[in-house]
Amino acid sequence: MDFEVLTLPGLWNSGPLHWQTHWEKNHPWMRRIAHRDWETPERAEWVRELDAAIAACQRPPVLAAHSLSCTLVSYWAASGSAHKIAGAFLVAPSDTEAPSYPDCTSGFQPMPMAALPFPSIVVASTKDEYVSAERAQAFAAAWGGKLVLIGEAGHINGDAGYGPWPEGERMLLDFCRQVQA
Repeated sequence: MDFEVLTLPGLWNSGPLHWQTHWEKNHPWMRRIAHRDWETPERAEWVRELDAAIAACQRPPVLAAHSLSCTLVSYWAASGSAHKIAGAFLVAPSDTEAPSYPDCTSGFQPMPMAALPFPSIVVASTKDEYVSAERAQAFAAAWGGKLVLIGEAGHINGDAGYGPWPEGERMLLDFCRQVQA
């Protein structure tokens, strides 16, 4: 494949059973962006790290974000960076304004609701502890992305049974073909 995909785990990173970890092992053109503090991330620092990773790419990459990293991508887009991406594949966006959201993050409120200046797809569950289906729909609409609801899928992570997740991998590959054509 002639793609460059940066994977962006959410809060607490993505463990060995997570779909991001499986996909990175299967695709040499996919790499995880390192972050200094997965336990108590600070938005401004994480936006700078993402911007540096995008700048190091040979071509505009696709971002494959999970959970809090969907919010990170939105804040990065609003940062005014001169770097370009081909698109964003946003899975299980977390609602940082919800009462159920962990309070160990800094700077991720309010939820950014501005249109993204690149193509995006939002993949969400109808039963996620970190975002309601209605809020996921609101995020997709605000960001200008296509929404794909995959049913009662929890937080779409390893704990919810989404390890290799071949359906998601096919969605990502189709999205990459569309935005990098």
